[in-house]
Amino acid sequence: MLFSEVYGTYYNVLAAVLEKAVEGDLTRQGMLDIVREKGFEESILTIPDALESQTWPLITVDYGTPLENVPTMPLTILQKRWLKALLNDPRIRLFDPPMEGLEDVEPLYPPDTFVYFDRYNDGDPFEDPGYIKRFRCILSAIRHKRWLRIQFDGNKGLPHYWRCVPYKLEYSPKDDKFRLISANKREALSINLARITNCFMLEPCEETDYRPKAMKKRKLVLELTDERNALERVMLHFSHLDKETERLDDTHYKITLFYEREDETELLIRVLSFGPVLKVVFPDDFVKKLAERLEKQQKLRTQIFKSELAFFSVFLAGEPAFF
Repeated sequence: MLFSEVYGTYYNVLAAVLEKAVEGDLTRQGMLDIVREKGFEESILTIPDALESQTWPLITVDYGTPLENVPTMPLTILQKRWLKALLNDPRIRLFDPPMEGLEDVEPLYPPDTFVYFDRYNDGDPFEDPGYIKRFRCILSAIRHKRWLRIQFDGNKGLPHYWRCVPYKLEYSPKDDKFRLISANKREALSINLARITNCFMLEPCEETDYRPKAMKKRKLVLELTDERNALERVMLHFSHLDKETERLDDTHYKITLFYEREDETELLIRVLSFGPVLKVVFPDDFVKKLAERLEKQQKLRTQIFKSELAFFSVFLAGEPAFF
């Protein structure tokens, strides 16, 4: 790791011990307490002995130190460049991190260094000023335990209003989206931040209000035929969901997924992408929605085929075609 050699645990423990020694307040018991608090379990067996035996000549017999100043560990140029590269990520900038001391530092790598091949392309607009403003308002409400009033677009495009206690923000690497987990006195709600069109903080929450409610999750039962590494692919594809897996025989598995209502459409698409190796066993309404989506896809394919057939028929007849 980039910071391990300079900011590893041993270095931090020794820095705390030497700080006390420079101030003239170090005792043997104080040294042991610092090592126990900041080090590993086995650190108490190595660090005090190395200091007291002068293997590490940093502490004198009377628990003073040859150092005149409190030890500092400034960042190296490489570390500053790495931090600058991280802070150029628009998702990190949503949290408004401080940039002091990095203004003239060249990033270690540009944001387009990484290519994401297994992620949807309709991620949140992280650099949109309105999105940033709403994100930080929600983040502030979470940090200060304030009630929040939000306006968001429903599934039919109609505006909805929600007065809630915001509990946390979740980020999905697969979808490249943030969503808010919230609740009021009646129910819990998870909503994508990109759907929120307005929000503002209200009064502070009472302690009795700030008790996160469990999101009611739906259950999806699948039967998997393990062909062409299907089991491995399914486990990877649904790694972000709570799941239970039961082996039925050498090639068949029962997989139970637990998901939130807002993720159902996405889940439909993902299940369909596996084709015949993945069969939906429960619930019936999910099977019905799969059938409806397949029927729509078949109609679309038929329309495309008829259009192509008509085009080639006209083309072969030698007549001009206008579409």
